[in-house]
Amino acid sequence: MGTDKRPALALAGLACLAAALLSVCLGAAKISPAELLAALFSGGQTPAAGIVRYVRLPRTAACLAAGAALAVSGAIIQSVLANPLASPNIIGVNAGAGLMVGLCCAFLPTMGRGLSGAAFLGAMAAVLLVLGIARRIGASRMTVILAGVAVNAFLNAGTDAVVTLFPDAGIGSADFRVGGFSAVPTGRLWPAALLILMGVALSLTLANELDLLALGEETAHGLGLSVRRMQFLLLGIAAVLAGAAVSFAGQLGFVGLIVPHLARRLVGGGNGILLPMCALSGATLVTFCDLAARLLFAPYELPVGILLSLIGGPFFLMLLVRQRGGRLHD
Repeated sequence: MGTDKRPALALAGLACLAAALLSVCLGAAKISPAELLAALFSGGQTPAAGIVRYVRLPRTAACLAAGAALAVSGAIIQSVLANPLASPNIIGVNAGAGLMVGLCCAFLPTMGRGLSGAAFLGAMAAVLLVLGIARRIGASRMTVILAGVAVNAFLNAGTDAVVTLFPDAGIGSADFRVGGFSAVPTGRLWPAALLILMGVALSLTLANELDLLALGEETAHGLGLSVRRMQFLLLGIAAVLAGAAVSFAGQLGFVGLIVPHLARRLVGGGNGILLPMCALSGATLVTFCDLAARLLFAPYELPVGILLSLIGGPFFLMLLVRQRGGRLHD
């Protein structure tokens, strides 16, 4: 990690801390710094303490965890597939989770908290299907992308069919499809957050392998790296990260696309510093967007997934416009 890039990482950490503090303190009821400290350390039972402990802290933790997971997942996928326009969606995460949630809302409407586990299992099943198809027919980078496109189309069609045949399922899964943090119970958050923490830590230990893959498959193989095995391992980690985030946050779009590009501009492409920068920047982006979604239209709350799409759509179009001859020029 170059010393010239550490200040950028430190600033990202401060921005993340600021986003978390503002998220806890601001909202329909404003919490003063004194009330925040009392809620955290005094054990009092004031209304402000209840808001902080049972509403704001879980919501802020969910924003931080989902943002970090989706951003790191996107950075891994873009590196492994050598595709700057890739994101967790391309390996079936959202489509698989969406279909499973739709099925559960149609056939198990009283599932409740188990819906998050079903979403995670659906996401992982879709990713395993994509990777299995890719391995079966060649496992090249382009094969993974094409398999992802095909599986996404199939699963999205299945979701549309479920919603058409069971209209109540569409109502029950609407919040999940939009994405947001308005009602994330701690029982759903902490198991997913533990998976995210483990996934981010494991990805950091494999940063050197990611850097070798960036040199090209032949070069990486010549340096002793088992390219195919490492590609599938890294994509599996990316799938766990994104699936865990989707399980409690719903189908948030564009975080895994936007943040890695911004992080590369700040710290370059070395994954030893890129991945932690993505984690901090992703957590900051999602937390600030959630805060804005709460405050901009108060007393109404805009689902954060809508705000992220409003930001991510133009960003994606900008990337397409800047693409030259199949390669993205920074």
